[in-house]
Amino acid sequence: MDQLIFRRKGTTLIELLIVLVISGLMIGGTYRLFVAQSKAYNVQDQVVEVQQGIRSVMEILLRDLRMTGFDDDSPNSKITISTPLIAGDHSITVSYEYDNTTQYIITYSRDASTSKLTRQLTTTKDDGSTIVSPSETLLENVDALDFTYGVDTNDDGALDNWVPAGGIGTAKVVAVRVNLIARPDQTNQDVKNLISPRTLNSIVTLRNLCLAK
Repeated sequence: MDQLIFRRKGTTLIELLIVLVISGLMIGGTYRLFVAQSKAYNVQDQVVEVQQGIRSVMEILLRDLRMTGFDDDSPNSKITISTPLIAGDHSITVSYEYDNTTQYIITYSRDASTSKLTRQLTTTKDDGSTIVSPSETLLENVDALDFTYGVDTNDDGALDNWVPAGGIGTAKVVAVRVNLIARPDQTNQDVKNLISPRTLNSIVTLRNLCLAK
């Protein structure tokens, strides 16, 4: 009976090189996909962050605007609001009675040198004492903070026109329109110049000024 002889054939160098090339291509493709997905996640994360930041700041701003000119008519109140609103195109100052002995004067503005939106509170007591708090940074990377004003020109209680701060004159301000534009942190190279600025517009009626005679 003839003896069968089996010969083992090993892997050649060419076959090994082909496997290495294919493996390298697969690893490279997987890495590029990971990088792309990571960058997309960073972009989406920055979009959500700036949108939430703008909404939060707008809520704080509108809350103070709604209080503009509030003056309690209670006999116990020792506060009188003589200047409820100081209008600006890129800043605004509102005043209202916080309690029977305290007046709040709050200024919102954008620092052009740092692109920061700030809120500064000044507290005035009925005894004449005043405390000016440090400016609080509410939002960074702010491209624009713009205000326009809805005015009642004939004192009929209805909004007649929207004007810039310089166009108010003797008309009564009954509403404020706020335009806020901000962008993500530009130090992150993964998202720099990839995300357009986010814009939020809001209008608030100054109910205390509408009711004032």
